[in-house]
Formats: sequence, structure tokens, C-alpha cells
Amino acid sequence: MTRVRIVGGRAMRGWTLAAALLASAAPGVVVAQAAAPAKAPAPSALSESVAAVVNDDIISTYDLGQRMRLLIVSSGVQPTAESLPQLQQEALVSLVDQHLQLQELRRVERDQKISLIATDEELELELADLAKQNNTSKEQFLAALAARGVSAETLRGQLRAQVSWQRWIRGRYGTRLRIGDDQIKAAQQRIVAAASKPQYQISEVLIDASRVGGMDAAMSGGAQLVSELQKGAPFPAVARQFSAAPSAAAGGDAGWVSQGELAPEVQAALDQMRPGQLSQPIPVRDGVYLVFLRDKRAGSGGTLVNMKQAAVALGAQASAGDLEAARVKLERVRTATTSCADLEAAAAKVPGVVAGDLGEAEVADLAPQFRDAAQTLPTGQLSQPIRTNAGLHLVVVCGKRASGVEDADRAQIENRLFGQQLSMISRRYMRDLRNSATIETR
Repeated sequence: MTRVRIVGGRAMRGWTLAAALLASAAPGVVVAQAAAPAKAPAPSALSESVAAVVNDDIISTYDLGQRMRLLIVSSGVQPTAESLPQLQQEALVSLVDQHLQLQELRRVERDQKISLIATDEELELELADLAKQNNTSKEQFLAALAARGVSAETLRGQLRAQVSWQRWIRGRYGTRLRIGDDQIKAAQQRIVAAASKPQYQISEVLIDASRVGGMDAAMSGGAQLVSELQKGAPFPAVARQFSAAPSAAAGGDAGWVSQGELAPEVQAALDQMRPGQLSQPIPVRDGVYLVFLRDKRAGSGGTLVNMKQAAVALGAQASAGDLEAARVKLERVRTATTSCADLEAAAAKVPGVVAGDLGEAEVADLAPQFRDAAQTLPTGQLSQPIRTNAGLHLVVVCGKRASGVEDADRAQIENRLFGQQLSMISRRYMRDLRNSATIETR
């Protein structure tokens, strides 16, 4: 378990640090439009104090103050007497995680004789890309941070840990993860099934309770973030800095979700919200959710199916013998067919059987005999013989989607599932590192 020892003096030192930040803070921080270059303030006497010890690594109060400044600039949360405790807690937790990650990467480098930690050259490329996202040059971007009292090395330290850790997790586990066809098909079926239900376009923040010290701390932090968001802090910036959900990299954008896809507690809150509303903190199993409902729409009513058939022509008055002969022919087609794609080829080998594509149609518009098959058949599976006045038929559903909903892109679904699993692996890895570490906060 984590061995945490509070050494003392934290409250007084925290308020001293808070006062320093409040004194130097200015409203309306926008990195891309910051003032002219200015030197970062020189470290004060606080830089000589110890804020925390992570195994054998020291986090100084100067490091903590710098990370708080970076957090203020990047999240848009304004430093006030009410918000500073939350900012200080998040800054300390993120610094502890950063040290744990770099310690683990150095251990793996020694044990496996490989290079994992990002080089200075790689960091400069990351900085250039970050500046480009802010519509400025790297030099202007760093100067803008300096004008806000944030040293370039503070940002470089955060980026080095993030880039190196993500590369390690993807390299170690990404090659082992396999998103199976059954998972993709199940996701596609869920999308189709959910399309008839109400849908919500949401942005989310997940505060991981195990990361911030338990549910009480997560609820308190969530309440503070709600307050800051209501004051105008940009949701995407807050999500990138505080959220543990996979959507954090996209600014918390979870896209359109359907009723039943979310945790029951989150769903219950959404049911009471209107577009444009922000939820209060919602406790769930792993932590606390904040949800911003951007839009809402009713589910589509119909389902579209794409079908093929193989048939033997038979009149309404055909004899039992003719019906049985047709059934035998269709059974030969069935045994030779493995998917929707090869139905025509299998039918072509059996005399008297004609196969063809029925195209896409609303299930409700189909003849009753075909409607039942369209509603119940899994994609790719052939029906039992269906008797109509025109003949005996086998049908196969090649695709199914809700009316007004585009086909679920296989690659997008695979990437989303892959990202979700990698995120879960990373969170568990970090939990284990925290549980085995000696962390002292002073």
C-alpha cells in the first residue's frame, strides 16, 4: 500500500504559496495572445523548501508553484482563494505522477537496455506542435508562458513525462491488444440498437478518485471545477488538465451517446438536463463525473437493412414434392455459404437457384415474412427457407443501421475501443505505482 507521511508545515506553506500566486495573477489568460516576452520570476526562498518526496525524488515548493502557474495558464481556472486549494492539489498529484512515471521508465531502461525517455530533440518538436495549435511560434509561445511566470523547463518536464509514458504504454501493451471482430460487431450492433433511443451530445470530465485521494476529495474537487466552469473557465481546457477519461485529449468531447451507454448515475442526471446545462458532481464507481450537455435529440424510429436472397421460383399451387426439392437446393446453398459476400457464388452452383441483392430498405416496408427475418437475424447469418407466393427464399442481412444514422465506421470503432483499453491499462499501472511507492508530503 502507499506509505504516505505528512511531515508538517503544509498549511502555512500552502497559504504563503497561494498568496504569491494571487499577487502575481492576472485575469483573462490566453497563451496565444499573451503579452510581450518577460522573464520568469526568480525563485524565492520557497524554492529551497521541500513540498513532497516521491521515493528518493524531491519536489520543491518552487516546482509546485511553477506547476500551479502552468495549470492556471493552460486550464483557464482563475486563481482565487477558493480555487487555489484545488489547483495546488492537482499540481501536487500531477507532479507525483510525473516522478513515478519517470522513475518507472528509468527502471525499465536499466533492466531492458532500451531508451524510453523522450530526448531534447523530440521535446522541441512537441513544443513546436503545441505552439502551432495555439497559432503562434515556439519562441512566442514560450515567451508568453514566461510572461505568466512559467519557466520553459516546467513545461518541458511535463511534456517529457507525458510523451515518454504514452510511448511506453503504447509500445508495451499496444502490440498485445487485439480488438476482435466480435467486439467491433457488438459495438456496431449497440450503435444500431441505441439509435432509436434518445441521444446526447456531451463533454465530460472524470475525476479519478484513486488518483486524488478518495471519493471525498474527488467530490470536493468536482464542486470546485463546477464553480470555475460557471465563472467561465473553458470546458475543453479544464478537461485536458483535470480529466482521467480517454476523452481528455479531445477536450472532454465524448460525442453523441445514447441512452443506456452511460453509467446509471450519469444517465439519471442527463435525463433531468437541458442542452447548455452543466451537471453537478456525479459520484460513480471510479470517481466523479462532470457532464456538459451540448445537445439532445430524439432517437430515429426506423431501421434500414441491406439484404440478399437466394430463391427457387414456385407457384402458389406447387406440390409438396416440388417444395421439398426446392428446400433441398436451398440447403445446398446454405452449406456452401459462409458470408453475405459469397451467397451469389454459392447459388450459381445449384441449378434452379437465383440469387441477388435486395438493396437497402426500411424494415417496416418489407413483406411480413422478410420483416421477421430482418429484425431477428444477426448480420451475416442466413434465414430458414421462407415461403411466399413467388417461391422459396433464403435471405441474409448484410448490414443494418438506424434510419438517418450513417453506417458505423469499422476503423473508428476499432480506434475508440483501442484507446479506451489503453487508457484503462495506464490508469491501473499508475494506481499500482502509487500503491507501491513511498510518498511524503510536507
